[in-house]
Amino acid sequence: MARSDRAYRKLVRKKTILSAEREYKDILLRDCENEVQRKTDDYRARLMRELYTAHPEWIPVEEAEKAVYENRMMQFDSDMAFTMKQASNRAAKVISKTPTSAPQEEQKLQQLQEEQTALRESYSRWLTEEIHRQLSDVSVTSPERDKALADIETAVKAFRAEQEKMAGAQMEKIRRAEDAKIQKLTVSLERAQTSPTGKLTLPEGVVLRVQDLCMYFGGVHAVDGLSFDVKKGEIFGLIGPNGAGKTTVFNCITQFYKPTSGTLLFENKAGEVISLPEEKVHDVVLQGIVRTFQNVEVIREVSVLDNLLIAGHRQFTAGIGTQALHLPALKKQERIIREKALRVLDFMGLTECKDWYAAGLPYGILKKIEIARTLMCDPQLIILDEPAAGLNDTETLELADLIRRIRDTIGCTILLVEHDMGLVMNICQTICAISFGKLLAIGTPEEIQKDPQVQKAYLGESDEEVEK
Repeated sequence: MARSDRAYRKLVRKKTILSAEREYKDILLRDCENEVQRKTDDYRARLMRELYTAHPEWIPVEEAEKAVYENRMMQFDSDMAFTMKQASNRAAKVISKTPTSAPQEEQKLQQLQEEQTALRESYSRWLTEEIHRQLSDVSVTSPERDKALADIETAVKAFRAEQEKMAGAQMEKIRRAEDAKIQKLTVSLERAQTSPTGKLTLPEGVVLRVQDLCMYFGGVHAVDGLSFDVKKGEIFGLIGPNGAGKTTVFNCITQFYKPTSGTLLFENKAGEVISLPEEKVHDVVLQGIVRTFQNVEVIREVSVLDNLLIAGHRQFTAGIGTQALHLPALKKQERIIREKALRVLDFMGLTECKDWYAAGLPYGILKKIEIARTLMCDPQLIILDEPAAGLNDTETLELADLIRRIRDTIGCTILLVEHDMGLVMNICQTICAISFGKLLAIGTPEEIQKDPQVQKAYLGESDEEVEK
């Protein structure tokens, strides 16, 4: 595809801006809806406080127990989170001075987390029993109370209707303004689109095609004539013995290596089919391909949230002048990236540790952080390089569920290399087995398990077969 580097980068920038503007529109609309709910909740809480201040005998046991319990547990959780954060910070300092102490510090943190979980369960049981005992003789309901509560709900309903009317007008204003910007950006993008004479295509339903891929390092044929297709929305496994060339295939797809020969076609986020070898390694992520590595590559010196914000840096389009002056365009992009990071943390179950330093966190959480960073880039294809390495059986089962949720909820295609055959056979729809860079077999998990060449590559030949 004949494109000047400058024109192509301008095209990619326009696509990124258009995607960010659509996200920003959703954020502004969501802010309006949240503001209505917040004001309504505050109004109801104020009316209820006034009622119960005037008539404390009307407070029902259930509400009193719930309020006291939630308040005490919130304080307990806050204290435990502070303790855990301090322990994490201490572990980070120890690891920065003595990197070899990382396993011991991570084990200490894991033990502290288990102790806090057990303590929370014990405290919750004791608190529930104690509150119930103290409030068991609190007043009962009355017709006057029921009427007062009904009046409050009527007033709240009228207040919410008024707020929704005001928010509706504000949301319509936002829609008009943002739709105009999006339309302008769409027209500009269409004008910038190139129309190559030989347009690349892929079969229906295929997102990645690897055809006759070769990667030679001198006389070493790391990958030799490998071909396979990855379909949209599937979990595709690439397996093989150590040294089979699996990671080399990943490096060729992500352009860490430029292949010696062969074809790598990919349907990007915009629905265009591109030739990956023509892309620069730092632009591959903008096309929708992201990856993890065999070793955990999180930034241990910053918080979990900051790790995700850093992962989203390629989504920024603000120039150096805009960033130096902190113009509104930069604040808008920072808001978009931060909102996305918080959503990803919630999806991954990492919200409670978002402010902790990555250094010193348990290995299983570090693996989750690394996968969470891939979700910051709006991926079309996620490449996982041995994601279960170093995980115990429970963590591996959680990883399997997580990978399925990413595919089903976010709609990503997953391509993974993994030595844990239990995980591979459990979650993959299609498996490609290679050995010494060559294709052995490709098919369903059942077909791969029964394939004699795969069995031979993994288990070796018997003495009788060798004699023959």
